[in-house]
Amino acid sequence: MLAWFGLDETAPPGAADRMLAALAADLAQAGWRLAGAVQHNLDHGADCACDMELVLLAEPEAPPIRISQSLGTLSSGCRLDSGALQMAAGRVAARLDGAELLILPKFGQQEAHGRGFREVIGAALLRDLPVLLHVPRQQRAAFAEFAGDLAQEVPAAALAGWVRAQRAA
Repeated sequence: MLAWFGLDETAPPGAADRMLAALAADLAQAGWRLAGAVQHNLDHGADCACDMELVLLAEPEAPPIRISQSLGTLSSGCRLDSGALQMAAGRVAARLDGAELLILPKFGQQEAHGRGFREVIGAALLRDLPVLLHVPRQQRAAFAEFAGDLAQEVPAAALAGWVRAQRAA
């Protein structure tokens, strides 16, 4: 099962990341075997872009993987370090065996273009491993094309209930 949630434009930046991180922490505390990653953004103030890091759920003691690069204050280009994202995806893919749930930060532009965690999602679905992720409004059409009728939208307030139902199934 592939479940996704979206937030409306009034949600503060990083809200989906914080929701997934809190859910993952609660599930880990309850003894769930998790695969995937959650994103943490390190804010450097109003004049600086945040640093984006991924914490791998199956490797909680490992250092986070920085997936952003500093391009300078006048830069307008994409700050994503796609190589670091691919490295993180490879490490997540290597930890799918034995997991009960795969949590991923989002289906973003990289996934929409066939990169990022896209192959990991497919590998999890082939193993009947439930997948939970955020889909930003800008990527919903690409996600629908990718997932087809395999995906189920879950209201953000019902994520924990959806997860419990997956374990019961």
